[in-house]
Amino acid sequence: MKENRFKTTGFVTALLLTIIFFAQCKKDNQLLPSNSIDTFASTTAPTSSTFEQGTLDKRTIVKDSGFAYYLERKFIIPGDSESSPTSSTLKLYENGKELGPAHTSHKDIRLYGKGRFSHWGNSLYFSSSDNTDPRKNGRRYTFTIGNVSGVISPITDPITTVPITTTPISSDKPIGYAMVDGSTTGGQGGQTVTVTNLADFKAAAKSTSPLIIMVSGNFTSTGMIDVLSNKTIIGVNGATLNGVGLALYRVNNIIIKNLKINKVVGGDGITIKETSHHIWVDHCEIWQDRNNGWDYYDELLEVTDRSSYVTISNNKFHDSNIALLIGSGDLQTTDIGFLKVTLYGNYFYNISERQPSTRFGFMHVFNNYFYNGSGYTVGVTMGATVRTDNNYFENQANPIYTEYNAKPGYVSGASTNFYKNSGTNKISTAASNWIPPYEYQSVLIPAADVAAKVLAEAGPKY
Repeated sequence: MKENRFKTTGFVTALLLTIIFFAQCKKDNQLLPSNSIDTFASTTAPTSSTFEQGTLDKRTIVKDSGFAYYLERKFIIPGDSESSPTSSTLKLYENGKELGPAHTSHKDIRLYGKGRFSHWGNSLYFSSSDNTDPRKNGRRYTFTIGNVSGVISPITDPITTVPITTTPISSDKPIGYAMVDGSTTGGQGGQTVTVTNLADFKAAAKSTSPLIIMVSGNFTSTGMIDVLSNKTIIGVNGATLNGVGLALYRVNNIIIKNLKINKVVGGDGITIKETSHHIWVDHCEIWQDRNNGWDYYDELLEVTDRSSYVTISNNKFHDSNIALLIGSGDLQTTDIGFLKVTLYGNYFYNISERQPSTRFGFMHVFNNYFYNGSGYTVGVTMGATVRTDNNYFENQANPIYTEYNAKPGYVSGASTNFYKNSGTNKISTAASNWIPPYEYQSVLIPAADVAAKVLAEAGPKY
């Protein structure tokens, strides 16, 4: 990254801003990350008129939704606010050509893009001129602030493409319970097959042999696909199951990665049931809608009936009344000693409750981002024991709740989380001293950093 200098009458001042700043403002209910390192270079002149210019560091740009991208940075002037919605003088350029309009609502940036942008608080929300990904399209994005006519021209240096530094999907081992009292390797050692239609997918999933199944296609159906033991299922090219879910009954050693599943009627997106164990669900996206009432769909994902040793990581779960269920009933005491589940790096948004709800078991919840929940977030009942570490709760009515079933459960680590625009925890039991039986501290990140990291990394990656 280059440092840009300019002169004003009588003196030169150079500033290099390296700031970690927490976003506190909202516009059209946009998702704001907690913080990010400011690696811009700029030059300012401390006169009655303030000037600044710089180049956007592509490594700090994060995908929002639709055509919108954002980054966190404390510019030399504050951005727009509720009381001053058009105060920012920031101009944004793509390869030297000015973008706009400025001061656009974040909803319109997401829906329409085409160069619209907003400098809001300490965030810059923007879109490219043709709605391509600004991190990958090879163009340089620069900004100026103030009346720079005759002093600075928009930066038009030769373009340098900066690689995106997000964590790849290629980790071959899960963290947490999927690697306790055994291991989860899926179809390792088996044949690799690619399926391009639903019939072949069903046949491969029900094979008694270990298989690595590459799913390529957009399949629409109803009901559930039975998956037998020793399988790795990987979605490629945006593979999507519309209306059909995955059923894991009395099986073990299964990995499900990079798959999209939505709107399954009469079943869950993924059901893990009846003593299934050593399961890893990673970098998937599962969703429904909230337009058809609470009883129209089941959960997005379920772990019930003596199943255990499950890791759920780096997924997107969204637009559901009931998201995840760990333990299906207050009377199902046979679940005691089972239901050992780890959740990390997941993005839950636009969900009413059960993110997840758990009974009886032991659950570890760390570095997840929970956004926009109208009911309770993490439910802990029927003597369940839950450890929370460094999660980010935003716009959640009740982040942690123990009081809604016949008996409460036990919680540890509630004070480690970051709570933003959320209600209070409702925990009616003394704090537990339980900690998970595996190492995870080496990958744990600060709670305030979780939102930005999860937004950048959760969900399918290829």
